[in-house]
Amino acid sequence: MSGYGEFDIIREFFSRPGHDDNVVLGIGDDAALLAVPTGEVLVVTTDTLVTGCHFPENALAYDIGWKSLAVNLSDLAAMGAKARWVTLAITLPDNDADFLREFTHGFFSLADQNGVRLVGGDTTRGPLSITVTAMGTVPVAQALRRDGARPGDDLYVSGTLGDAGLGLRLTLEQWPDAIEPQNQAIALERLNRPQPRLALGLALRDLATACMDVSDGLAQDLSHLLRASQVGAELNLDALPLSPALQAIDPAFATIFALTSGDDYELLFTAPVHARDAIARLPIPCQRIGCITEAHGLIFQRDGHPVDMPVAGYTHF
Repeated sequence: MSGYGEFDIIREFFSRPGHDDNVVLGIGDDAALLAVPTGEVLVVTTDTLVTGCHFPENALAYDIGWKSLAVNLSDLAAMGAKARWVTLAITLPDNDADFLREFTHGFFSLADQNGVRLVGGDTTRGPLSITVTAMGTVPVAQALRRDGARPGDDLYVSGTLGDAGLGLRLTLEQWPDAIEPQNQAIALERLNRPQPRLALGLALRDLATACMDVSDGLAQDLSHLLRASQVGAELNLDALPLSPALQAIDPAFATIFALTSGDDYELLFTAPVHARDAIARLPIPCQRIGCITEAHGLIFQRDGHPVDMPVAGYTHF
């Protein structure tokens, strides 16, 4: 890729044809001009992924591109927002055409699946780092937040938990036991190409009282929701939804993965009891895993009895 400079990279790999009535001005100027639909508010989130921290140094470029967008779209899903636009700031150690081709393939594959348009960003030289800012919209007063859970609400989580944690252990060759190939594939797919639950987030606008995504582990993320809502919860360990990959390993390890593994990007939410039938009809399976209590704190239960679970989720510092 000799001779390709910053603006050549932008033109070659990041500028794409397409039309969006709400994009007044996109890539190519000093900033983008975006029109928020009448009666809606703008939802904005930013995440940075750094090599060696958020993905292994030998991660596939396609997977890096996919995941760098997925983690941001997951935040929009947790707010009940319609995903619309993203900006991308990427720091590259060199202008590797093969890496950029695969990275953008992964990035735009997920963007196209969800009707998201890249409207700007930046490219610089240095250690590999990707920062994505995702923008969406939601009708005024319909955004999902963390601070709306009420005593008596049911506690739910979508999909399954812990697969990404097992996938990471497999990637780092830190899992001592044999895992069936099909179960390895489940865990690695969940780690490398998470699916943001955008359709579910939209469906929860009229059902959920509080919501967030599971990015740093169920136990830790639930504690954030409880603190924001100033409530407590009882969590039924027997109800944690596990994939075939997690069901095939030692149950004690499966529970720890489900409670503490980051990168699941499922939605954790609360809803009133009268919403159970509607939640059962949602497009993504959602498992009721406990209930919200007036007394503060998180109580783990198994077989209907309290149990001690000294667990923590992921933290950068």
